[in-house]
Amino acid sequence: MNSSRRKFIKNSAFAATAIGAATVIPAKVWSADFAPSDKINVALIGCRNMGFGILSNHLNTGLVNCVALCDVDRNVLEEKAQTVKKNYGQQPQLYGDYRKVLERRDVDAVIIGTPDHWHCLIMVDACSAGKDVYVEKPMANTIGECNIMVRAARRYGRIVQVGQQQRNNKVFLDSMELIKSGRIGTLRKVNIWANFNYGIGTVPVDDSPVPEGVDYDFWLGPAPKRPFNRARFHGTWRHYWDYGGGLMSDWGVHLIDMGLWAKDLTRGPSRVITYAANLSKQVMARDSFDTMNVIYPKDDFVIHYDLTAGIEQGPFDSPYGIQFIGEKGTLITDRHKYHLYPEWDGQKKAPKTEEVHFDKGKESHREHVDNFLECIKTRQTPACPPEIGRAAAVHVHIANIAARVGENVLEWSDSSNRFTNSEKANELITPEYRKPWKLPEV
Repeated sequence: MNSSRRKFIKNSAFAATAIGAATVIPAKVWSADFAPSDKINVALIGCRNMGFGILSNHLNTGLVNCVALCDVDRNVLEEKAQTVKKNYGQQPQLYGDYRKVLERRDVDAVIIGTPDHWHCLIMVDACSAGKDVYVEKPMANTIGECNIMVRAARRYGRIVQVGQQQRNNKVFLDSMELIKSGRIGTLRKVNIWANFNYGIGTVPVDDSPVPEGVDYDFWLGPAPKRPFNRARFHGTWRHYWDYGGGLMSDWGVHLIDMGLWAKDLTRGPSRVITYAANLSKQVMARDSFDTMNVIYPKDDFVIHYDLTAGIEQGPFDSPYGIQFIGEKGTLITDRHKYHLYPEWDGQKKAPKTEEVHFDKGKESHREHVDNFLECIKTRQTPACPPEIGRAAAVHVHIANIAARVGENVLEWSDSSNRFTNSEKANELITPEYRKPWKLPEV
């Protein structure tokens, strides 16, 4: 990237909005044709589904070259390579081992779209190799790995964006402005719900031979060795503790993050009260729980998370959402809309605040990518750095740990990174990597 290109990007108008306006990024910033030498060279590690979606958002900016694709499934790798060539006219080199990608000196940044149990190792290796990183959420599969990743980003001075894209969503930017400007009054409670069919798991199947073209041992990586089973592989791995945290971590980090943002909290919870059970009568393949209610008491407000897998009906006609309850009004949000419902002042015979409604929102992966690329150029802190990603991840991991060890109440010390009332829970803070893989030391 030459200096003139860096100066051009830095001086371009690049700002999210508050109430009443749309996010405006001049079209010339993203649509002009730039020389390949002026672009950011990115590599994608983990090419299926979300990883490739994030890469596509990078490529759509016109600011990047995709120089490498890496995946342990050759079938996925070749399919995505063809798509990149067809849609963007680029022909990245293909790899089965992410370490070979990181050896390339021409790679400026990597996108990590692997299963969660791989996030930490790849991110730390990428940072130590001098690469900036966009890592999908949740930041890591355990609390201990999240802590390592925070230290790695600081030690190596890298730009790291965690894929909690609601931090760049107009609906939530507006919502935070409404809350922090006092429009809903004193915030007392944040109610969150997440009801999704996929969270219930998948139909059980028998173990089977590894599909042709898949390096299954590499896919397992640091996770325990076990026979191949399609119910634990593409798309459905997230329901197993070895690789993910189920619906609690998959949507929980997004939604709980908004509750934390309302008060700018960037630490783990001090206390978590958890109810978790499998109440559905369906026999499905999973480790995770289909029904959870979690309470996070804070100093001056409370966050309540309500999860029901296998259904998609929810309050306010939405399968997911957030209800910010204040003294003057209640703000209801999801990714596409928000509505502030005023409380009534009986003495003044008037609403305590002004009603506000917006329903033109949209997904914000592209805006999150724009922010990441801008920060690569300016070296400014992105919207969701590791500290914020860690805070959301710690909240969801503690709830899952409580459910797994059967402790309804867990007390957590964020300064010492341990539970103060459960040694069983402490055993699940940091994973034991399968040899020859080693937990990174930073």
